Amino acid sequence: MIKLTRIDDRLVHGQVAFTWTPALGVDCLLIANDKVAKDEFMKMTLSLAKPAGTKLLIKAVKEAAAFLNDEKSKNARVLVLINNVKDAAALAAEVAEIKTINFGGLRSKEGSKLISKAVAVNDDDVVIIRDMLAKGIELEVRQVPTDNKQLIESLI
Repeated sequence: MIKLTRIDDRLVHGQVAFTWTPALGVDCLLIANDKVAKDEFMKMTLSLAKPAGTKLLIKAVKEAAAFLNDEKSKNARVLVLINNVKDAAALAAEVAEIKTINFGGLRSKEGSKLISKAVAVNDDDVVIIRDMLAKGIELEVRQVPTDNKQLIESLI
């Protein structure tokens, strides 16, 4: 069962390990990213950041969708981590269970603008965001579970 789908360009870090994981009661972190799935150094680094007692899976986006759609994974309590808007939309298109996506952190990059204190998006991201909203996916901004939800449509 997916407990949360989160876009955060840092993937696994303190907020994920020490606030989201215990607040959601997750036992599995699933990183969905094609590049990271092929990068042994990144995989090792991210495994060092995961909370004790939590399983870490790192899969390409298509493989992550297959895992989430597999009946065998339904007993796991999963926090899905994605580092960009495009991959989040691709995963949501393949996994019907994804009805809400949390924007936790996207650092500024060239051509992007801040829409909250921790989320910066560019024009391409906004097009994808509007498409996901049109499909009925709730998109909310929150860095930690105790923050108030901000719906992204009020920020873009």
